[in-house]
Amino acid sequence: MSIRSRTVIALAFAFSSAAAVAAESARDPVEGLWLGTAGTDRERIEVGLDFHRDAEGKLRIKLTQPIMNFFGITDPGEVKRDGNRVVDEAIFLDLTLDGDSLTGHYPGPKSPATFRRVDKLPTEAQPPSLASAAPLWQTRLNGQVYAAPIVADGVAYVGTTGGVFNAVDTKTGKIAWAFGAGGPIFGAAGVAGDAVYFASDNGFLFKLDRASGKEVWRYDLGDRAIPRVLPHPAVFAWDWQGAQPLVADGIVYVGAGDGGFHAVDAASGERKWRFAASGKIRSGAAISGNDVFFGSADHFVYALDRRSGAEHWRFDTKADVDATPVIHNGKLLIGNRGYGLFAIAADSGTELWKNYFWGSWVESTPVVVDGTIYIGSSDLRRVSAIDPADGRVIWRSDVYGWAWATPVVTKDKIYAGAAGGTPYELHHVASFSTLDRKTGKLLARWPIADTGGHQWGIAGSPALAGDSIVFATIAGSLYAFPL
Repeated sequence: MSIRSRTVIALAFAFSSAAAVAAESARDPVEGLWLGTAGTDRERIEVGLDFHRDAEGKLRIKLTQPIMNFFGITDPGEVKRDGNRVVDEAIFLDLTLDGDSLTGHYPGPKSPATFRRVDKLPTEAQPPSLASAAPLWQTRLNGQVYAAPIVADGVAYVGTTGGVFNAVDTKTGKIAWAFGAGGPIFGAAGVAGDAVYFASDNGFLFKLDRASGKEVWRYDLGDRAIPRVLPHPAVFAWDWQGAQPLVADGIVYVGAGDGGFHAVDAASGERKWRFAASGKIRSGAAISGNDVFFGSADHFVYALDRRSGAEHWRFDTKADVDATPVIHNGKLLIGNRGYGLFAIAADSGTELWKNYFWGSWVESTPVVVDGTIYIGSSDLRRVSAIDPADGRVIWRSDVYGWAWATPVVTKDKIYAGAAGGTPYELHHVASFSTLDRKTGKLLARWPIADTGGHQWGIAGSPALAGDSIVFATIAGSLYAFPL
């Protein structure tokens, strides 16, 4: 090689090295992969951040948050830099860069966060293949079933979108009787004495004789013209639930789609009073002392005087409420679509604590057993065990689908249903699962095949029926499984 050739090569190498050094020095030091934790004393979660430049040279984040099933999802916001400060307002992230550490808050000022540089971030785990018992029986009903079956004296009562209300023997799966209501039924029934009550989208509250299924009376709720939007991949104002009647001291309490909350005489079907909220009421109510409590799509939880319907207090949750409240030790427990489970003082409407569900709606109604709250969730995909004293998370267990339903809790196990969805940005698959009550460990899982449409699987809550569990699928079947 000539001296001239060697000189040209050396100069080219020098220029390329200088360019590489310049490019490296121009690179924002926050770019790359970071892994850390965020949260409060109630719960801390794992979070991964991938800072990178897009095609336009703007600094962006791909977010990995395993508890919310985010794995490299691109955040729509742009990352702003101010000295060592790193801010993404779209996800409420505000951090300070100090060498190989990032510290600050995510999501929001009440959630301290710390991160360190890493070479790789967590990846999504697939649902496990676990043994499961076979169903004892399956009964196909008409239409779809979003409602939860209610079991009393060996009979499961459940309505369908086809407008038929069914009484099914929980031992055999045979239909004891069926009643044509004339409109879709989305809510669970209320059972009291020799009668069963349910509301239909045709605007009526029905009372039937439990033994025969014959109509005793119907009461006009006045909401037949209110539209219902079923679950959809792009329209998020959907309301798949229905108001469940609550019977106490000879009065039926039930909400309606027009925001009316009714007190109806159980014997005669005559109105005692009506209270007007300003949003749909698609869930049940709870009673404590002289008050009746319910939530509405107008964001409020209400406490009314049971005798007169006069408002005692209202609490603004800042988002739609479509779960039924539960009273425990003077606390009203209820979730909303604003990602929170609230504990509210039942006597005053004062917030006691709020547990944040990391961006997931909380449509599941909680159940409290032996001093622990058990509750499902939406995009979080988890069944959670929470301390009712302060909202501290004891455990959360992934069931790989929308766990909208209230889980069934026995001495040592938990039974939970889940719905799947396609197409959807997050991965949700349907199943019926058994968990260890103490640890949340997934013990058994019966997968439910995709039946088409946006959603399939289990929407309404399972029900305990002696030595079996009964649940309905969106596709329209009622199943029984052994405990």
